[in-house]
Amino acid sequence: MGRAFEYRKAAKMKRWGNMSRVFPKLGKMITMAAKEGGEDPDMNPKLRSAILTAKAQNMPKDNIEAAIKRASGKDATTMFEMNIEGKAPHGALIFVECATDNNARTISNIRTCFGRGKGEALNNGALEFMFSRKAVFSFPTPAMDLDELELSLIDAGLESIEEEEGEVTVYGDYTAFGELSRALEEMGFELTKAALERIANSPVEFTDEQMVDIEKLIDKLEEDEDVQAVYTNIG
Repeated sequence: MGRAFEYRKAAKMKRWGNMSRVFPKLGKMITMAAKEGGEDPDMNPKLRSAILTAKAQNMPKDNIEAAIKRASGKDATTMFEMNIEGKAPHGALIFVECATDNNARTISNIRTCFGRGKGEALNNGALEFMFSRKAVFSFPTPAMDLDELELSLIDAGLESIEEEEGEVTVYGDYTAFGELSRALEEMGFELTKAALERIANSPVEFTDEQMVDIEKLIDKLEEDEDVQAVYTNIG
């Protein structure tokens, strides 16, 4: 197994151990999407994406519905999306997606994380070209042949497919999220991931010793309540 797979596996297991942190982030994502484009997922692709992501993380239906209702509540807070980019120790690239009601607070907190983690915050947009935004779906390896599965999903926007340790992951351009999700649902797959992610265009491998320093910074960033996702160029 490659280091990238082992890193993804370790990150997934860590998330499962921190649902008290994950569910509020997912709820915030759902509320923002509903407030921006309406509460009907059939008419709001962004909300549909957020709900699929939450379901893939086993977020209870009641939590999802409550998050949608908060969008139209009297006390609904206006949230903004923002990205903050930087470098971790040993030159690892870090792309942080945030959702916040106070840009100044979020920027200050994330820059402090970078500084204390021996990293460096970069100018906005510095790493945009280093990552590609992709629709990513994972599910247990099906009985059907993977070549057949690939052919079945090409018209829905599939770009690539990989299989490791009993799990299949399919990738498409972020604009194909809706078509791919519908195709996979119609085929009856039980998704363990449905997300829009930023994938490094040129992954880099780091030693185990370097990974200790890098992961310390990632952990601190993920602890911040305004941080929705952290992406790296770890290969």
